[in-house]
Amino acid sequence: MFTIEQIKEAHAKVKSGADFPNYIQDLIILGVLGYDTFVNDGHVEYYGVNNYNVSADEKYPEIKVEAFANKERFIEFLVMHQNGETDYLTFCNHAAQCGIAKWRVDIIAMTCTYFDKAENEILIEKIPD
Repeated sequence: MFTIEQIKEAHAKVKSGADFPNYIQDLIILGVLGYDTFVNDGHVEYYGVNNYNVSADEKYPEIKVEAFANKERFIEFLVMHQNGETDYLTFCNHAAQCGIAKWRVDIIAMTCTYFDKAENEILIEKIPD
């Protein structure tokens, strides 16, 4: 099974949203089926087969996530990030401003779903191969 250290090595290669597809390919090789990233503190819960899971501790000081989602503005920030215009922490702050509480990457379905605080799906996007 995969370890947090292996995941951190793969994540260290990510400099912007433009690097995300290669990161997903690295996770597939490790056996990761998906993960949830929590915007408020950056901790991530990874999961694999047979209910295997590991968690990475928070990455940054707590960010306040707005109570209501602004999907349109979030999409603008997401496109900027995917084009390599923002770093990870800036993207997380933008997500929080737009009411995004977490995102779930499903490696089997190759989707990334963004949720608000009430666990409502705000946006589902296909991950490029």
